Amino acid sequence: MKGLYCRAADKGAEPKFVIQETCLPEVLGSHVVRVQVKACGLSPLNVQLLDDVGLLRDLIPVGREVSGVVLQVGDKVSFFQAEDEVVGILPLDSPCSGLCEVIDIEEHYLVQKPEKLSSVCVAGAIRDGLCAYTALHTHARMAAGHTLLVLDGASSFGLMCIQLAGYHGVKVLTTSRSPEQHALLEQLRPGVGVQDPLVARVIPSDLLPAVLEETGGLGVDIVVDSGVSLQEEQEENKPPHKHDIISVLGVGGHWVTSHRDLQLDPPDCRSLNLKSASVTFLNHEVWTASSAQQGRYLHILKDIVEKMSAGVLRPRPEVAVPLYEATVAMETVQRGQKTKAVVQL
Repeated sequence: MKGLYCRAADKGAEPKFVIQETCLPEVLGSHVVRVQVKACGLSPLNVQLLDDVGLLRDLIPVGREVSGVVLQVGDKVSFFQAEDEVVGILPLDSPCSGLCEVIDIEEHYLVQKPEKLSSVCVAGAIRDGLCAYTALHTHARMAAGHTLLVLDGASSFGLMCIQLAGYHGVKVLTTSRSPEQHALLEQLRPGVGVQDPLVARVIPSDLLPAVLEETGGLGVDIVVDSGVSLQEEQEENKPPHKHDIISVLGVGGHWVTSHRDLQLDPPDCRSLNLKSASVTFLNHEVWTASSAQQGRYLHILKDIVEKMSAGVLRPRPEVAVPLYEATVAMETVQRGQKTKAVVQL
């Protein structure tokens, strides 16, 4: 059996992705589920994070968002049985690559997959759904009546945030980086039972005046970014500057950032202090890196797939690639030319 792995490279060099032979243990662990993989989502590999938590090794398994069918269960598994359809995210320390035909995974990292959801769809969207839940519910404590600014709303993560917020009665503003993205966001229409559009306003440029106009000068309650600029230079398609984001925050606002190396200058901190606002770093990997809130994590995964099945969350369709193109697809994702890819096995 073969799987996709990343060979750790020297600092500054691009990682290399290789196909390696792998095998599963003959004896199944007590709480382990053996799954035949039907689809696997490929997201950028965070080598720095693995190094920080002491999990960096010569060969790093690639492909962690998986969907498949249960083949066999351990003697103490209580949540699943053979032939169940499941979906989940492999933990950071998993020895298995999700791009194997068959993998072993602890039952506490899996949830049931609704029958009406395709394996490709759910494997491609589960990570973005988890990120959106973590940003809006766990960090920002989103509630009905709040105003949310989603930066780069046309991204797969941004669309998940917009739809999740709209479902909970939050007023959503978003930004676009191109005319094509602007047109996509303008076309968002109400879902079943929703009376108002999902997006109140799409902002192509001049973030601060547009947000203050839309909020009556009060600012927004929540900002979620997918990257932020630390320099003042104006460039096309560049993320908003950190000062602009702080400026659009209202009193008591929450800024949830995906920028791992964010640096705030003393004037930025004083602005946040005056508004009693906060900054939170979005790292969805904490759910599988620590078992402290495992029950809550499984509840989130279950809610994501149920909302996807009900049509509340409608991820952007991903075209699945065959297994023989997995290495090229992963290289494209790692270089940032695509945000994700889905491999159908």
